[in-house]
Amino acid sequence: MADGSSNQLKVYWTRPGEPGYLRIRWGTPGDWTRCVRHLTEHVGAERARRMCQIWHIEVTGVATGSRLNPGNR
Repeated sequence: MADGSSNQLKVYWTRPGEPGYLRIRWGTPGDWTRCVRHLTEHVGAERARRMCQIWHIEVTGVATGSRLNPGNR
């Protein structure tokens, strides 16, 4: 995937107000799972898991395994 395409995906899924951001509902329980489910069709499962973990930290400020993550409370 070209850098431009990767950046477009990131903007769509991580920028507040974008349709992808609203579909994932970042900061709510299950956000990482929704991200992986949606991204897998675009980049494959393994890459989707990596990207969603990085994006989860960027968007919410916490890793998915952190006790501070809303999904782990």
